Amino acid sequence: MFRKLFLLSTVALLVMISITSFAETKTVSAAVSEKLILKFNLPPIVLSASPDGRRIAYATRAEGSEFVVVDGKEQKHYDGIGSNIVFSPDSKHFAYRAQTGDKQVVVVDGQEGKSYDNVGSTLVFSPDSQRVAYAVRSGKSCFIVVDGKEGKHYDGGIGSNIVFSPDSKHLAYGVQSGGKQFVVVDEKEGKYYESIGDNIVFSPDGKRMVYLAKAEQKNFSVLDGKEGNRYDEISKNFFFSPDSQQMAYIARSSDKWFVVLNEKEGKRYNGIGDRIIFSPDSSRVAYQAQSDKRLLILDGQEGKGYERIGSTILFSPDSTRLAYVAQLNNKRFVTVIDGKEEKQYDNIGNGSIVFSPDSRRLAYAAQSGNKRFVVADGKEWKHYDGVGSQTLVFSPDSKKLAYVALKENRQIAVINEKEISEYDGIVALEKGGFVFDAPDTCRYLAMKDKSIFLVETKVE
Repeated sequence: MFRKLFLLSTVALLVMISITSFAETKTVSAAVSEKLILKFNLPPIVLSASPDGRRIAYATRAEGSEFVVVDGKEQKHYDGIGSNIVFSPDSKHFAYRAQTGDKQVVVVDGQEGKSYDNVGSTLVFSPDSQRVAYAVRSGKSCFIVVDGKEGKHYDGGIGSNIVFSPDSKHLAYGVQSGGKQFVVVDEKEGKYYESIGDNIVFSPDGKRMVYLAKAEQKNFSVLDGKEGNRYDEISKNFFFSPDSQQMAYIARSSDKWFVVLNEKEGKRYNGIGDRIIFSPDSSRVAYQAQSDKRLLILDGQEGKGYERIGSTILFSPDSTRLAYVAQLNNKRFVTVIDGKEEKQYDNIGNGSIVFSPDSRRLAYAAQSGNKRFVVADGKEWKHYDGVGSQTLVFSPDSKKLAYVALKENRQIAVINEKEISEYDGIVALEKGGFVFDAPDTCRYLAMKDKSIFLVETKVE
């Protein structure tokens, strides 16, 4: 059983650490402050950090009941707490499911909603953080609840894909009712189909929407209400370009796979990778294909064949450069940048490739023997027992690179090859372990001594 947890008073520690600038050889100072966010005696049942990394919520149990603690404040006790605690994108709101007797409720910012027989596990905040939606069951009926208002009741079920448009103006979800499936957008039912996929996708501008449907044993896309070409199979993922003007997906006819871009079929292959990548300026497109070898297809042109190509294919922010990881015939790995192979390694971290904001620099995590390390601008940095492959983050001015390293079961915050501080663990925020608030300031959450700290580092 968990003992009752107490939040101690805020503690701030300030230490000065000497580090070496990446761009220059002069010694500079880094001020590291640790602010106690949470202290617990035993691991919580559920733990969640807000997107900005400044708030922590967790669920625990004591004396036969379960409850959530948010920002150190104990919430109401229930018979049970759901498996997820969700923060809004702006980090100002939180929501979770709770069990009371044979009923379930959703609690938003400490306020209980109406109780139902069952509440779905998907709790969704709108991108602007002003709305929250979830699916429920009451008796034999299933329906959506948005901001406490019940939608139309159905006799089948509500899909797990409940999605707001990026501009927060639209809400879509899938429904099964009367032996048919369809999509509901802003309370308006779409056309009925034999089945629909579990992925409803809005364009970045929120004005377009696509999903997968099936009829007469054929699969097709439904884009803005218009049915696309029919195929034997379509992968569940759809991809919009950043400018929302283009849409692509992966399809199969007979035994061949191909990319369909704006309903125009590309060359057919034995297989296609699971992602289609548009450049930030929407002018270029890349994906991997399987022939005798694995190929990188860039703007319709085939690259060199490899044994394997990693799932991470990355354009630079200015859209002029492209990087990916490939495996050679000798089973070693290389990073391919603008068509040129870098040094071979025993392994390269999938998802570790990162361009700097100015597009001039590139870094990734690699392995040689039993040691792991970061390679930045072609230079190998210090070797460690491990490197967090998805923790590499450049500063906004592109001059600093931060990542998490592992040494003797301790996780270390590293900036520009210098070890800043070490902890029992460093919690991932956004797309990596670190968030840069300014070119000289970054923050992250860290665990030590059964406590979680907000760590802020300022490099002068």
